[in-house]
Amino acid sequence: AAPAPAASELPAPPAESSQNTEGNKELLLLVSGNITFTAKVAGESLLKKPSVKWFKGKWMDLASKSLIRSCPMSEHTQSHSKPIHYSTAEIYHLCHDTVSFPFPSKTNYIFLLLRSTEGHDEAGELNFSRNKITFYVWEILRKAPPSEYEKIAFQYGITDLRGMLKRLKRIKKEEKKSTAFLKKLDPAYQVDKGQKIKLMVEVANPDADVKWLKNGQEIQVSGRYIFEAVGNKRILTINHCSLADDAAYECVVGEEKSFTELFVKEPPILITRPLEDQMVMVGERVEFECEVSEEGATVKWEKDGVELTREETFKYRFKKDGKKQYLIINESTKEDSGHYTVKTNGGVSVAELIVQEKKLEVYQSIADLTVKARDQAVFKCEVSDENVKGIWLKNGKEVVPDERIKISHIGRIHKLTIEDVTPGDEADYSFIPQGFAYNLSAKLQFLEVKIDFVPREEPPKIHLDCLGQSPDTIVVVAGNKLRLDVPISGDPTPTVIWQKVNKSEGRVRVEKHEDHCVFIIEGAEKEDEGVYRVIVKNPVGEDKADITVKVIDVPDPPEAPKISNIGEDYCTVQWQPPKYDGGQPVLGYILERKKKKSYRWMRLNFDLLKELTYEAKRMIEGVVYEMRIYAVNSIGMSRPSPASQPFMPIAPPSEPTHFTVEDVSDSTVALKWRPPERIGAGGLDGYIVEYCKEGSTEWIPALPGLTERTSALIKDLVTGDKLHFRIKAINLAGESGAAIIKEPITVQEILQRPKIWLPRHLRQTLVKKVGETINIVIPFQGKPRPKITWTKDGQSLDAKDVGIRNSNTDTILFIRKAELHHSGAYEITLQIENMTDKVAITIQIIDKPGPPQNIKLTDVWGFNAALEWTPPQDDGNAQILGYTVQKADKKTMEWYTVFDHYRRTNCVVSELIMGNEYFFRVFSENLCGLSETAATTKNPAYIQKTGTTYKPPCYKEHDFSEPPKFTHPLVNRSVIAGYNTTLSCAVRGIPKPKIYWYKNKVDLSGDAKYRMFSKQGVLTLEIRKPTPFDGGFYTCKAVNECGEAEIECKLDVRGNRMSIMHNTNTAVK
Repeated sequence: AAPAPAASELPAPPAESSQNTEGNKELLLLVSGNITFTAKVAGESLLKKPSVKWFKGKWMDLASKSLIRSCPMSEHTQSHSKPIHYSTAEIYHLCHDTVSFPFPSKTNYIFLLLRSTEGHDEAGELNFSRNKITFYVWEILRKAPPSEYEKIAFQYGITDLRGMLKRLKRIKKEEKKSTAFLKKLDPAYQVDKGQKIKLMVEVANPDADVKWLKNGQEIQVSGRYIFEAVGNKRILTINHCSLADDAAYECVVGEEKSFTELFVKEPPILITRPLEDQMVMVGERVEFECEVSEEGATVKWEKDGVELTREETFKYRFKKDGKKQYLIINESTKEDSGHYTVKTNGGVSVAELIVQEKKLEVYQSIADLTVKARDQAVFKCEVSDENVKGIWLKNGKEVVPDERIKISHIGRIHKLTIEDVTPGDEADYSFIPQGFAYNLSAKLQFLEVKIDFVPREEPPKIHLDCLGQSPDTIVVVAGNKLRLDVPISGDPTPTVIWQKVNKSEGRVRVEKHEDHCVFIIEGAEKEDEGVYRVIVKNPVGEDKADITVKVIDVPDPPEAPKISNIGEDYCTVQWQPPKYDGGQPVLGYILERKKKKSYRWMRLNFDLLKELTYEAKRMIEGVVYEMRIYAVNSIGMSRPSPASQPFMPIAPPSEPTHFTVEDVSDSTVALKWRPPERIGAGGLDGYIVEYCKEGSTEWIPALPGLTERTSALIKDLVTGDKLHFRIKAINLAGESGAAIIKEPITVQEILQRPKIWLPRHLRQTLVKKVGETINIVIPFQGKPRPKITWTKDGQSLDAKDVGIRNSNTDTILFIRKAELHHSGAYEITLQIENMTDKVAITIQIIDKPGPPQNIKLTDVWGFNAALEWTPPQDDGNAQILGYTVQKADKKTMEWYTVFDHYRRTNCVVSELIMGNEYFFRVFSENLCGLSETAATTKNPAYIQKTGTTYKPPCYKEHDFSEPPKFTHPLVNRSVIAGYNTTLSCAVRGIPKPKIYWYKNKVDLSGDAKYRMFSKQGVLTLEIRKPTPFDGGFYTCKAVNECGEAEIECKLDVRGNRMSIMHNTNTAVK
């Protein structure tokens, strides 16, 4: 093949696609620096987001490298960052797959060049293309002639053709025919981490020794590295590949080397347990936790899309514990609110952090107490935060606990207990929560019982009015102890009877004293509510009084809330009041939510909700949530309601775009559109197309049900109607807005002149080789459908030889295998009524030319020989581009090229060797290549010696004949069945002896399984795929007129498992 032309001679590469946003950048960085590749793609015309992969070179998927991070920085943007070393100077390319556009007219390309200051002068392309062409273009360019380069560049979308050809030229120069290797290593291999790989070469000498090197160091045999030699094959097996095996490998045979590079691909790191949403107060510690699939994996933390690093601030702390990954914020602030993301090369998890200002709620305040001497006084309050501490004050001074005064803090409840109350304990008591501007106050009143002298025979009397409070109703909080001292008088001492009205039993305990009785209920419950009657009797008379006890409690839990009006990141929550409000008015509600698979509930409000509806916001679209509600009264907070039905925040898609009319006939209308700009997590179920007659308001479905296509043909319409059309996109969330064609469409065929749109490459002669397929597509326009006629040189086409296919918009000419007679001028004619359009296409089918004619040797002088010939009779239907002239020494008859692409029909061959005889031959060449045969001179050209004529002395002719003698013997061999093997030896003898091969004394000359070779005295017997039955003694016998000689060796064929099984099955059959 001809060498590649210089870069300066090449045509300019084709212009890049108009959709490229960045390209052709060259980067020069220092070793150990960081580099970031950013590829931006205009996404206005993309029908779906592309899936993107980064590659180093041709094979290495960068998603497996822990030092490399790839993330979308914005829509259709990808970046790549890693430390640069001298071995990093490579080709980087970015591949994506967008199936919605034909290639290459709407494909994006991005090219970046990367060089390292310590690397070789290599540059590569960052190629962003729909097809992964990098894998194939090198081989195509290496095999193609220079005239095809520009065509290949246009076909595969190569914009840096000059750069590729420079590298290709350098590669071609380095490619020399190897004498030691029959087959070298591939340029690179890739293997998954932990898997096994085999590197194999084939050597020319089956007895040659090879050395394997890794990064320039010789590999020693171990349990992980295994060397094998099977015939001509040399195999290096690497077991359980690790990242340490990601290196450059060499196979060395003598002075020759074969290079390759092994890439070890790590499995993607998956997130097995995602992050959970959190809500904290200002100053509290925040700890995000997730679990990944591999211990010690490298992850990336982001806040609202911005990466978090240790270098930026000491605020964030990253922690690894086996497979668990932590992000810790010791003291949170309001600015820390946002969405936090953890990313691996195999997954992403997002959680929301809400930081609220500290706000304390008082669920139960302390109440005034009136107690008697020696009794117990208990002040109790309940606040919303169980971690809040506080102090108790008595008349403004801090209370110091002792044996009689106890202070306790259990959860959210703070208590001050005073035993054996004395008159000195009467005061104003206050509780102040630490860190909050609250002051909860109450008064302790000491009840002093005075005993006055009364005359005897006094009727009993109940003194409820001395309690200083309403005697009708006593309120107690559920769970608290109710103790009521009722003073009585009477002489003699009356008998006290307590009973519950309308009930025979009660949980009342009564303590009777001389001047009073005590009414006690331990741990008040709702069942203890009611009217209690106390009756006192003595012989003089009786007295009675009714006391109403009311037990108040936290409300019952509300029923499960209902979710409605679900949007992209919001929803409306509705609920009903609890069936029982605990005896106190409901002050408000507290709402919580959590992700479906999480166990952590997050509070949505700190101020009580007064209404029965709430619009929850700041949710993540596509994530399943649950809601629950608490009711709060003056006593406290109820138990949570049952969780709502799981729901997913989704929104209807936006309206379809580019809604237009594509075609109109007498009864049909063809519509087309593009998908909505925003689809969302709910996906896209399909489209509904409707039409409405002008002047009417009724919209009629144009298609039965939904359609998933982005085009539709509306049939069975009435000719002449004027119709409005609209389209809506549908998903789980409902319908989108409608896209409407503003002007009404008249259902009527529009006459359109026929017009042929001839592609640019067909405006010149189309050249094809014999045997190639011809597929010509010619688009046209015209309504109604035109009549299409094809002719060749004025004659109609033979349907058996040429295929014609017509559609409404194009016509296709198809020839399966081109022949020379297919050349000619083809004419296409479109006709609609009396309107026509014509266009002509010239097709030229070419073949390899015949050999030149009438070659002759016209003159020989000095060291030169003059040749001349005439052009070939058959030029292959293409212009003869030149001739290739070769010479061969009569002794060896090995041909060497003298002139390449030679245009004249005569030449002078110089620098011939004196005393030798030469033959010459000439090949003709056209666009298809060289002719199959060559024209060869009949007589050799003898280059005479110059100078004084020497008359040699007359000597007696010496007899050089000798009998055959083996100079190198046959060697006993042991081979594996199924692999070709050879037996070799060397013999000498004059005249040249005749060679015979025998196996176990049987002549092998007629057996097709054996091939015999003899070159320069070296004798070789090749045995094709030997079996154990081919083992035995092989004899080589050489015979000439002076004598004969023979030599023998033993061949042992070892059967492998597969061959033994095959032979056994054969024997059984």
